[in-house]
Amino acid sequence: MPEFFHDKKLYYTPIEFAISHIGGTWKMPILWRLQNSPQRFSELKNDIPHITDKMLTSQLRELESKGMINRKVYAVVPPKVEYTLTEKGKKAIPVIEIIMKYGYELIKENGIDFPPENKK
Repeated sequence: MPEFFHDKKLYYTPIEFAISHIGGTWKMPILWRLQNSPQRFSELKNDIPHITDKMLTSQLRELESKGMINRKVYAVVPPKVEYTLTEKGKKAIPVIEIIMKYGYELIKENGIDFPPENKK
């Protein structure tokens, strides 16, 4: 498979290029949560356990720079910002769904109790 450059980065496969758009711990959960409605930063933060403000900000900026999401700022006080999926971002949802189903299958095959019961 021929290698190629994009934005001064060398890619060896189309898979690697796709993963640069949706890979990592947080990008897919962010995209997944934006599929049905616009979300504000605080809504995403509250809905995604364990993500820090700094990481959420970083991932939102990266997804925006790759054309996966739109950021709309409203001229109100206090400032209001909403994030929505672009058409490019919407195309990733079926891929994320397949990866999620595969993950559930792997969890089941490995005998993992999921979702885990809250043990007190």
